[in-house]
Amino acid sequence: MTEHQIPAGYSDRLYNEDLAPLKQRTWGTYQVFCMWMSDVHSVGGYLFAASLFALGLAAWQVLVCLLVGIVLVMFLTNLIAKPGVDLGVPFPVVCRLSFGVFGANIPAVIRGLIAVAWYGIQTYVASKALIVVVLKFLPQFAPYEHVYFLGLSYLGWFAFLTMWFAQFLVFYRGMKAITHFIDWAGPGVYAVMFALAGWTVY
Repeated sequence: MTEHQIPAGYSDRLYNEDLAPLKQRTWGTYQVFCMWMSDVHSVGGYLFAASLFALGLAAWQVLVCLLVGIVLVMFLTNLIAKPGVDLGVPFPVVCRLSFGVFGANIPAVIRGLIAVAWYGIQTYVASKALIVVVLKFLPQFAPYEHVYFLGLSYLGWFAFLTMWFAQFLVFYRGMKAITHFIDWAGPGVYAVMFALAGWTVY
Protein backbone atom coordinates (compact mmCIF):
# COMPACT_ATOMS: atom_id res chain seq x y z
CA MET A 1 0.00 0.00 0.00
CA THR A 2 1.42 3.40 -0.97
CA GLU A 3 1.73 6.37 1.31
CA HIS A 4 -1.24 8.31 -0.08
CA GLN A 5 -3.58 5.36 0.51
CA ILE A 6 -2.98 5.33 4.28
CA PRO A 7 -5.72 7.24 6.14
CA ALA A 8 -4.66 10.44 7.82
CA GLY A 9 -3.18 9.91 11.28
CA TYR A 10 -2.43 6.22 10.66
CA SER A 11 1.09 4.82 11.02
CA ASP A 12 2.48 3.05 7.98
CA ARG A 13 4.24 0.65 10.40
CA LEU A 14 0.96 -0.43 12.01
CA TYR A 15 -1.53 -0.20 9.17
CA ASN A 16 -1.73 -1.64 5.68
CA GLU A 17 -4.34 -3.22 3.45
CA ASP A 18 -3.88 -6.68 4.99
CA LEU A 19 -4.23 -5.38 8.57
CA ALA A 20 -7.22 -3.11 7.91
CA PRO A 21 -10.69 -4.22 9.08
CA LEU A 22 -12.43 -6.24 6.39
CA LYS A 23 -15.28 -4.14 5.00
CA GLN A 24 -16.96 -6.81 2.91
CA ARG A 25 -17.26 -10.35 4.26
CA THR A 26 -18.70 -12.88 1.84
CA TRP A 27 -18.36 -16.15 3.75
CA GLY A 28 -21.61 -17.79 4.73
CA THR A 29 -22.57 -20.99 6.52
CA TYR A 30 -21.70 -23.12 3.49
CA GLN A 31 -18.16 -21.70 3.21
CA VAL A 32 -17.49 -22.20 6.94
CA PHE A 33 -18.83 -25.76 6.76
CA CYS A 34 -16.69 -26.55 3.72
CA MET A 35 -13.61 -25.15 5.45
CA TRP A 36 -14.36 -27.33 8.48
CA MET A 37 -14.69 -30.39 6.24
CA SER A 38 -11.37 -29.58 4.55
CA ASP A 39 -9.60 -29.03 7.88
CA VAL A 40 -10.92 -32.04 9.79
CA HIS A 41 -10.77 -34.51 6.91
CA SER A 42 -7.17 -33.88 5.95
CA VAL A 43 -4.23 -36.14 5.17
CA GLY A 44 -2.68 -35.21 8.52
CA GLY A 45 -5.89 -36.07 10.34
CA TYR A 46 -6.11 -39.51 8.76
CA LEU A 47 -2.43 -40.10 9.49
CA PHE A 48 -2.99 -39.20 13.14
CA ALA A 49 -6.00 -41.52 13.39
CA ALA A 50 -4.03 -44.36 11.81
CA SER A 51 -1.17 -43.79 14.29
CA LEU A 52 -3.62 -44.27 17.18
CA PHE A 53 -4.57 -47.67 15.79
CA ALA A 54 -0.86 -48.46 15.34
CA LEU A 55 -0.30 -47.68 19.04
CA GLY A 56 -2.76 -50.44 19.91
CA LEU A 57 -5.87 -48.43 20.80
CA ALA A 58 -9.27 -49.99 20.21
CA ALA A 59 -11.69 -48.46 17.71
CA TRP A 60 -13.88 -46.91 20.44
CA GLN A 61 -10.80 -45.37 22.10
CA VAL A 62 -9.70 -43.82 18.80
CA LEU A 63 -13.21 -42.47 18.29
CA VAL A 64 -13.24 -40.90 21.79
CA CYS A 65 -9.80 -39.34 21.22
CA LEU A 66 -10.88 -37.86 17.89
CA LEU A 67 -14.18 -36.51 19.26
CA VAL A 68 -12.49 -34.90 22.27
CA GLY A 69 -9.81 -33.36 20.05
CA ILE A 70 -12.31 -32.07 17.48
CA VAL A 71 -14.56 -30.51 20.15
CA LEU A 72 -11.59 -28.85 21.89
CA VAL A 73 -10.25 -27.45 18.63
CA MET A 74 -13.72 -26.22 17.62
CA PHE A 75 -14.27 -24.48 20.97
CA LEU A 76 -10.82 -22.86 21.15
CA THR A 77 -10.71 -21.73 17.51
CA ASN A 78 -14.19 -20.22 17.80
CA LEU A 79 -13.09 -18.43 20.99
CA ILE A 80 -9.96 -17.02 19.34
CA ALA A 81 -11.83 -16.07 16.16
CA LYS A 82 -14.76 -14.26 17.83
CA PRO A 83 -13.19 -10.75 17.91
CA GLY A 84 -12.17 -11.11 14.28
CA VAL A 85 -15.63 -12.30 13.28
CA ASP A 86 -17.38 -9.51 15.19
CA LEU A 87 -15.06 -6.68 14.10
CA GLY A 88 -13.63 -7.95 10.82
CA VAL A 89 -10.03 -7.54 11.98
CA PRO A 90 -7.26 -10.12 11.36
CA PHE A 91 -5.54 -12.21 14.02
CA PRO A 92 -2.35 -10.07 14.30
CA VAL A 93 -4.46 -7.00 15.12
CA VAL A 94 -6.61 -8.88 17.65
CA CYS A 95 -3.40 -9.95 19.39
CA ARG A 96 -2.57 -6.30 20.07
CA LEU A 97 -5.27 -6.30 22.76
CA SER A 98 -3.34 -8.73 24.96
CA PHE A 99 0.26 -8.55 23.69
CA GLY A 100 0.54 -4.85 22.90
CA VAL A 101 1.12 -3.22 19.53
CA PHE A 102 4.63 -4.56 18.95
CA GLY A 103 4.35 -7.62 21.19
CA ALA A 104 1.60 -8.90 18.88
CA ASN A 105 4.34 -9.70 16.38
CA ILE A 106 5.40 -12.63 18.59
CA PRO A 107 2.17 -14.72 18.33
CA ALA A 108 1.78 -13.63 14.70
CA VAL A 109 5.26 -14.94 13.81
CA ILE A 110 4.72 -18.15 15.83
CA ARG A 111 1.43 -18.71 14.02
CA GLY A 112 3.15 -18.10 10.70
CA LEU A 113 5.97 -20.55 11.48
CA ILE A 114 3.44 -23.22 12.46
CA ALA A 115 1.58 -22.59 9.20
CA VAL A 116 4.81 -22.98 7.20
CA ALA A 117 5.67 -26.22 9.02
CA TRP A 118 2.16 -27.61 8.56
CA TYR A 119 2.24 -26.64 4.89
CA GLY A 120 5.41 -28.69 4.51
CA ILE A 121 4.00 -31.66 6.43
CA GLN A 122 0.77 -31.70 4.44
CA THR A 123 2.67 -31.36 1.17
CA TYR A 124 5.01 -34.23 2.09
CA VAL A 125 2.21 -36.57 3.17
CA ALA A 126 0.13 -35.70 0.09
CA SER A 127 3.18 -36.37 -2.10
CA LYS A 128 3.39 -39.88 -0.59
CA ALA A 129 -0.22 -40.46 -1.67
CA LEU A 130 0.62 -39.17 -5.16
CA ILE A 131 3.52 -41.64 -5.37
CA VAL A 132 1.12 -44.50 -4.64
CA VAL A 133 -1.19 -43.29 -7.44
CA VAL A 134 1.70 -42.89 -9.90
CA LEU A 135 3.06 -46.38 -9.17
CA LYS A 136 -0.45 -47.86 -9.45
CA PHE A 137 -1.07 -46.51 -12.95
CA LEU A 138 2.54 -46.10 -14.17
CA PRO A 139 4.52 -48.98 -12.60
CA GLN A 140 7.42 -48.38 -15.02
CA PHE A 141 8.48 -45.47 -12.80
CA ALA A 142 9.09 -47.78 -9.81
CA PRO A 143 12.92 -47.72 -10.21
CA TYR A 144 12.90 -43.96 -9.52
CA GLU A 145 11.43 -44.66 -6.08
CA HIS A 146 14.69 -46.36 -5.06
CA VAL A 147 17.19 -43.69 -6.22
CA TYR A 148 17.66 -41.02 -3.55
CA PHE A 149 18.81 -37.41 -3.53
CA LEU A 150 18.93 -35.34 -0.30
CA GLY A 151 16.72 -37.79 1.59
CA LEU A 152 14.00 -38.18 -1.05
CA SER A 153 13.77 -40.49 -4.02
CA TYR A 154 13.60 -39.01 -7.50
CA LEU A 155 9.93 -39.92 -7.64
CA GLY A 156 9.51 -38.43 -4.16
CA TRP A 157 10.97 -35.11 -5.33
CA PHE A 158 8.70 -35.12 -8.37
CA ALA A 159 5.60 -35.77 -6.22
CA PHE A 160 6.60 -33.25 -3.52
CA LEU A 161 7.31 -30.44 -5.99
CA THR A 162 4.13 -31.23 -7.92
CA MET A 163 1.99 -30.97 -4.79
CA TRP A 164 3.89 -27.87 -3.62
CA PHE A 165 3.36 -26.11 -6.95
CA ALA A 166 -0.33 -27.08 -7.13
CA GLN A 167 -0.95 -25.57 -3.67
CA PHE A 168 1.13 -22.51 -4.52
CA LEU A 169 -1.04 -21.80 -7.56
CA VAL A 170 -4.17 -21.72 -5.35
CA PHE A 171 -2.58 -19.54 -2.64
CA TYR A 172 -0.98 -17.20 -5.17
CA ARG A 173 -4.37 -16.26 -6.59
CA GLY A 174 -5.51 -14.93 -3.21
CA MET A 175 -8.26 -15.52 -0.67
CA LYS A 176 -11.06 -15.65 -3.25
CA ALA A 177 -9.34 -18.52 -5.06
CA ILE A 178 -8.92 -20.34 -1.74
CA THR A 179 -12.62 -19.81 -1.00
CA HIS A 180 -13.68 -21.20 -4.40
CA PHE A 181 -11.32 -24.14 -4.00
CA ILE A 182 -12.67 -24.99 -0.53
CA ASP A 183 -16.28 -24.71 -1.79
CA TRP A 184 -15.84 -27.80 -3.96
CA ALA A 185 -12.91 -29.47 -2.18
CA GLY A 186 -14.80 -29.77 1.13
CA PRO A 187 -17.72 -31.80 -0.28
CA GLY A 188 -15.24 -33.52 -2.61
CA VAL A 189 -13.38 -34.94 0.38
CA TYR A 190 -16.62 -36.51 1.64
CA ALA A 191 -17.48 -37.89 -1.81
CA VAL A 192 -14.07 -39.55 -2.14
CA MET A 193 -14.22 -40.79 1.48
CA PHE A 194 -17.57 -42.53 0.96
CA ALA A 195 -16.46 -43.89 -2.40
CA LEU A 196 -13.31 -45.38 -0.87
CA ALA A 197 -15.32 -46.79 2.04
CA GLY A 198 -17.71 -48.46 -0.43
CA TRP A 199 -14.80 -49.79 -2.51
CA THR A 200 -13.09 -51.16 0.64
CA VAL A 201 -16.27 -52.93 1.77
CA TYR A 202 -16.81 -54.29 -1.74
